[in-house]
Amino acid sequence: MGQPNGSRAGDIAAPGRDDDVLIALGHHARELRRQRRLTLRELADRSGLSLRFLLDVEAGRGNISVRRLAALASALDASPADLLAPVDARPDRRHVIALLGLRGAGKTTIGRRLARRLRRRFVELDREVEQRAGLALGEIFSLHGEQYYRRLEREALEEVFGSGEPVVLAVGGGLVTSADTYALLRRRATTVWLKARPEDYWRRVLRQGDRRPIDQHPHAREALRQLVVEREPLYTRADLVVDTTALPVAGVVDQIERTLS
Repeated sequence: MGQPNGSRAGDIAAPGRDDDVLIALGHHARELRRQRRLTLRELADRSGLSLRFLLDVEAGRGNISVRRLAALASALDASPADLLAPVDARPDRRHVIALLGLRGAGKTTIGRRLARRLRRRFVELDREVEQRAGLALGEIFSLHGEQYYRRLEREALEEVFGSGEPVVLAVGGGLVTSADTYALLRRRATTVWLKARPEDYWRRVLRQGDRRPIDQHPHAREALRQLVVEREPLYTRADLVVDTTALPVAGVVDQIERTLS
């Protein structure tokens, strides 16, 4: 089609930029794609735009040129005006409540109970990644590496937001280290850090019957302490911090619900 495939540095809005036009474009592009029953890959083939650039567009970050806008509209059987029409309201960040924390933070246990309390579906992002890959998490890392996992993680997160369904979402402990994905999560969800001490994480993992931290890493306990130190500044950017050290599961759920109400 003669269109540039992909995106140049000047085509992407700055991370976290508050831009109504780009948010509206992303919303309409995503909705029209779903109505046409197109995958992102199929839309990329139709429009001549790269898959990565379309992900940025649907995330509200794709600072698209006029030529690319026309190509995208044509691929969606729509007009550029359709894609740029204002949206009634911005996505309500309360639709997705995202639980953050290291392994052993209690994201699954607390997330399931909170979801029942709020009458929403509970989603574990890592399970969504596994379904996309057709592999267990450990196999994804060993066969394809972290970069592949991070790409699937981003796509799975986009899918959660694109559904528009209110959910409680448990994300992997390392998502916060991926700057763009974490920025997207903080823009589109209410984030809750389930804070704990290193010894709490350690005890909870072992209580689950998982001895891999000891068997596979003789210095695992010290490594865990270091990981807590490294990631704490990232976790503190969450909207809500709940210290789970002295609180039972019910108490944590109560505190989150009170804060959100």
